[in-house]
Amino acid sequence: MPENKLSNRIAGTRPRPTAGLRHVALFSKQYEESLHFYTELMGMSVEWQPDQDNTYLCSGNDNLALHRVDQQAALQGQRLDHIGFVVDLPEDVDDWHQFLSANDVMIKSTPRTHRDGARSFYCLDPEGTMVQIIFHPPISAGA
Repeated sequence: MPENKLSNRIAGTRPRPTAGLRHVALFSKQYEESLHFYTELMGMSVEWQPDQDNTYLCSGNDNLALHRVDQQAALQGQRLDHIGFVVDLPEDVDDWHQFLSANDVMIKSTPRTHRDGARSFYCLDPEGTMVQIIFHPPISAGA
């Protein structure tokens, strides 16, 4: 395997491994149609719907968030809102925040606990994709 020239630029010790990439959030300009597709056709269950513009779906080991977006906003950007890496424990979120901050990753928010008991923060990958590190009780191993 070729040597990674960036591997010597890691500050500190990497936290416990993530549980994988099992969370995706999509902007949807055809919100009702998308909700129908993922629930009625694909068989996902509604986990939580905090309001009329946001629905969180689950099929047992994953999480899909649908966020309503208007036509104008849809024309101006991508449909992908963010991707999420699930961690096992709430404190893992804070460890990842500290680790990524120490490695000069662009942090977009500080860790916070959400109304549904999830805990997360957001950062950007080198291409500008929003990445969420999340403890999400229905799918995190330590919940």
